[in-house]
This record gives sequence, C-alpha cells and structure tokens, in this order.
Amino acid sequence: MEQGAQWPIRRLLFTSAMLAVAVYVTKDIWSDIINIALKDEEASQIFLVPPIFVWLIWVQQSRLKMVQIRFSFLGPVLIALGWLISWAGYRESLQAVWHAGAILIVLGSVITILGPDVVRLLPAAFIVLIFLIPVPGVFRQRFAIPLQHMTAIASTMVLDLIGIEVLRSGNVIVYNNTQVAVAEACNGMRMVFALILVSYAYAFINPLKTWIRLIIILLSPLVALVCNVTRLVPTVLVYGHYSSEFAKQFHDWSGWVMLGIAFLILAGIINLLRWAQIPVMQYEHFED
Repeated sequence: MEQGAQWPIRRLLFTSAMLAVAVYVTKDIWSDIINIALKDEEASQIFLVPPIFVWLIWVQQSRLKMVQIRFSFLGPVLIALGWLISWAGYRESLQAVWHAGAILIVLGSVITILGPDVVRLLPAAFIVLIFLIPVPGVFRQRFAIPLQHMTAIASTMVLDLIGIEVLRSGNVIVYNNTQVAVAEACNGMRMVFALILVSYAYAFINPLKTWIRLIIILLSPLVALVCNVTRLVPTVLVYGHYSSEFAKQFHDWSGWVMLGIAFLILAGIINLLRWAQIPVMQYEHFED
C-alpha cells in the first residue's frame, strides 16, 4: 500500500499503458464521440471536458496525498460492466448507452491500478466525465425547445427595450425584412450543455460552500438562457445587415465568447452574495 505523496513512476506508467489499451479497444466508440463533437455544436462541451477534468484535479491536488494507491478488483468489475453496457447499447441502438460503456471501461482501468480512493477523494473531477456523453436528441429537444421559445421572447424584449423594431412570430424574429429563426440560428440552444458544464466547473473549481455549489448548478439553465439572449440579440442585427454566411460565422464564433460571459455572470453572483455579507466560501464567516 503506497501513499499519494510517494506515487511511484512505474505505477503511473502502468496506469497510462492500461488507459491506452482501454481507449484503443474502444476506439470506435471514442471516434464516434469525437465525430459528433466536431459536427454538432450542441455536443461542443466534449472538447471542454479534458481541460476541466485536469483543472479540477489540479485545484484539489492536496487530496492526492491522502490517496492510498493499490490494486483493486473493483476495476475489473467496472471494466466488465462497461463492456456489458456498451454491448447492450450497440445491440439496442442506444448510442448514449454505447458511449457510457466506454467511459466506464476507462474508469475501471484507472481504479484497477490506482484503487478507488482516487475517485472517492476527487469525485467532482470524475463526475465531469459524464459530459463526454453526447446528449441524446430526444432528451436534448425536450430541454432545448422551451428554452428556444423563452430565448425568442426575451431577445425580442431586449431589442424593443433598446429601440430596435422587430416582429416575433413564435420562434421567428423579423428584423430589417430578414427572418431569423431561433431554432436555426441557435440550433436548439447551441452550447447550452457547454454552458452548464462551465457552471459545474465554476462551482467546484472554487472552494464554495456546498449549498452555494448547488445553487450555481441549479441556476445553470438560467445562465445558459441569459448567455443565449446575449448572443442572439447581436446575431439578429448582423443577419439584418450582412450576408447570412457572415452572420452564421458570427454566431458560431460568439458561442465561445459566451463561455467567458458565463464565468463573469457566475463570478458576479458570488460577489453579490459576498457584498450582502452572505458567506459563500468554505472558510468565510461574516460577523455583524
């Protein structure tokens, strides 16, 4: 049994080798996940998962000293379960289940060599791996369609408020004789799950109290709505004055800017709570 402060190089190399084998034998699944992320902006959060995973481990690296590194039979059990889940997903044409099996296989490989303490002491980092699974279209539409409608209403209100005349019919906004369909311009609330992932990362990268983290995660759909309205308002104006191709490029690139805006919104919420002398950090205790 070895303490985390003395992690042996050979064990880390062995883990890396086993991870490489696990990814190789499930390469078809990982290729499918990457292809979906490249072609569908609604699955763009997949590219954010690896850096956020590393970031979450980095900010909690002190916990690594408490990890007891050991071989664990739980790992092979998870690998076998992952194979079963992946096989069932492939057989039943359940893409999300097929993908989930591959992630479980990789997780089982880590636990086999390093033991379950790694996951137990760094749960936030490993939970974020769930975002590697592209959200099934049926579930995504149930979530996105109501948000599309709210985005169209809120964007129209903002445009009216700043003195820009527009007409709205359902999810279609008309400006300067140009129709902008929210369902098309925002493609089912593009990047909404990336914005939810950003909210999750912000909640656990900072040493916030548990109830504050819960509030941030629960507020993530609202943050996504605010960011998409912020994105749609200038997009409508660009569609009304420039070519549709340029407007599409503007909208696509502005999506990544929204990730930064989401961070600023969350930081603003935290600063507002602290201004109100509500302790939000784990070490904070305000007195009257």
